[in-house]
Amino acid sequence: MTQDELSRLTASEAASAIRSGNTSSCELVSALLARIRQRDGEILSWAQLDEDHALDQARQADEQLASGSGTGPLHGVPVAIKDIIETAAYPTENGSPLYSGNVTGRDAACVAALKSAGAIILGKTVTTELALLTPSRTRNPLDTSRSPGGSSAGSAAAVADFMVPAALGSQTAGSVLRPASYCGVYGFKPTFGLISRAGVLMQSHTLDTLGLLARSIDDLALLTDCMSAQDPHDPVSYQRSQPRLGEFSASVPPLPPRFAFVKTPAWQAHADPAMQDAFAEFTGRLGERCEEIEIPELVDVLEWQRLVQLAENAAYYGPLQDQARTRLSAGLNARLDEGAKVPVRAYIDAIAAREAAYAAIKKVLADFTAVLTPAAPGPAPLLSEGITGSPIFNGLWTYLGMPCVSAPLMHVGAMPVGVQLVGLRREDGRLLRTARWLSQNLPGTMS
Repeated sequence: MTQDELSRLTASEAASAIRSGNTSSCELVSALLARIRQRDGEILSWAQLDEDHALDQARQADEQLASGSGTGPLHGVPVAIKDIIETAAYPTENGSPLYSGNVTGRDAACVAALKSAGAIILGKTVTTELALLTPSRTRNPLDTSRSPGGSSAGSAAAVADFMVPAALGSQTAGSVLRPASYCGVYGFKPTFGLISRAGVLMQSHTLDTLGLLARSIDDLALLTDCMSAQDPHDPVSYQRSQPRLGEFSASVPPLPPRFAFVKTPAWQAHADPAMQDAFAEFTGRLGERCEEIEIPELVDVLEWQRLVQLAENAAYYGPLQDQARTRLSAGLNARLDEGAKVPVRAYIDAIAAREAAYAAIKKVLADFTAVLTPAAPGPAPLLSEGITGSPIFNGLWTYLGMPCVSAPLMHVGAMPVGVQLVGLRREDGRLLRTARWLSQNLPGTMS
């Protein structure tokens, strides 16, 4: 295979090609490193990259395969890691000078799981300051005058630009799904607690969720399956049997899915008119398989999520602010100041409201396979705007702990806008299967 063909392999395709001998891990990693050298001077998606270390891992993988030793489902496949997730071989700098050169010497639970499955850790991707809203240096590879989103900016950009087949991200409001939407790739935020957060920078213990950026549904399922074991070191990790998302998501639905088009309270005030038109056209193509519904119980969810994130940001980052306020951006200081002023009663009420709201939504969705809603208000904003875009269409589902997928099935002008699918908690396999059905039956123009 040529360098271009190798760099365009998905993680699932790469794993199969390595197992079959059609390529080697060394050939694949070499092709990706060449792509990075060609492109990352413009895209700026990598925070930490050691070519010699990456190639050494690839050589070991090829030697192991040649010796006839057992291999995992990701044997020899490179994966990128968002730079708030600990890696033994690389510093974890959290997008902040406060953590410059921070070497913990250990792998986060999710990284250890990927390595156990045979994955190669290619490097660390750029994140925003402490994984919040201050824009990073990374550019959108589809239009370098635009933002790739935040805070999983580098992960989305690297996957979209064929520098790596898949990457880890994280989401507290919309930091996986929004970058996926802006960069035209698949994004997956699983059910809250499905993937362990042990070894990951914490900013909100009731919201933080690990997720994935990739170029296929198969990859989302494959990598999640490799990381989804229960972990006693993460208090929200729950007991479950192995999800087997790859098998479930590849199965044929017993009936064609039905979609609940939910505009959410953000639609009127925040959705770009061109995106509204594109989404109306998209849902119209589904015909009777899609019904617009209103969920009154969502009215206050946006505010509840906002209060919870603000208060917990202040709790986790307040000590950093006390020690080094002048080394934090003005925007982050303002956010932490605001979070410190959230009334205790308002915070407790927002936490307490979650389960009742979820129960009401679960009842409404009994007749539908998934919620259908935009993954972002519109296309990626220009870098000159100084923002990473709004998570307004994602935060409410994150607050409710529900699994979400952003599928690259729409365009507004020349830029992608993701279609967001939302499922019930712990029905991640069903959601991925539904996303596959939608991608196959209403294919977009993803190149």
